[in-house]
Amino acid sequence: MKQYEVVIKVMEDNGGYATLGYLYQNVLNLRDVVWKTKTPFASIRRIVQDDRFFFKIKPGLWALKSHREKVLKNFSIDNKSSNKKQIEFDHTYYQGLLVDIGNLKGLQTFVPYQDKNRIYLSKPLLDFTSLERFYDFSYERIVRRAVTVDVSWFNERNLPNSFFEVELTTDIQNSLLKFLELQDFNTNFNIVAPDNRLKEFESKISYSAFKPIKERVKFLDFEKLSIYHSKMFEFQEISKKVKI
Repeated sequence: MKQYEVVIKVMEDNGGYATLGYLYQNVLNLRDVVWKTKTPFASIRRIVQDDRFFFKIKPGLWALKSHREKVLKNFSIDNKSSNKKQIEFDHTYYQGLLVDIGNLKGLQTFVPYQDKNRIYLSKPLLDFTSLERFYDFSYERIVRRAVTVDVSWFNERNLPNSFFEVELTTDIQNSLLKFLELQDFNTNFNIVAPDNRLKEFESKISYSAFKPIKERVKFLDFEKLSIYHSKMFEFQEISKKVKI
């Protein structure tokens, strides 16, 4: 079996699509092909860009052209889907990437209660998050604000490590106001959005009201998030074979 055929098989077994992270986990485990290369992950990235067989759905998410109609319909992002459904898919997809990363980093992960049943690729987000309930790590009014953040990572002491707000179309300023409420905690703040919203972010974060958190809030675009996600899986697979 050729290398590209193995990638096709793994995608077929997964419903016709896969993230790069999923491919890294599964392609190299098949014994039907020998990867005579020192950079198999780079080979996989090259293979999925072969537009004879594959197409890109979102950053870090690829599918088989032979399954295009079925996959897009399942994700409610085909031409018949409403714009609202497509935005919901995108929002949940990026939440899922952040949850995956948090889990791989050994952190505890949480999404708002109202988002837990939203589907990340083929399963509800609650199947990926490690926390069922949000920690009461501070005063009720602060926790009530924090629990609405799109993705939260907690450390081993059950205190917040990082907060992420995924911004597709809503006002970035609202997310910054949430972070402002949480400024007294040693926590990382992140706005995750399309790269074309960077200037808007820079404009809003420069408001004098946000001076206390200006240097603490990072902007992460979707492409960089997808790379971060796949690199975490790549590192995990390498770690299995290296003892330090």
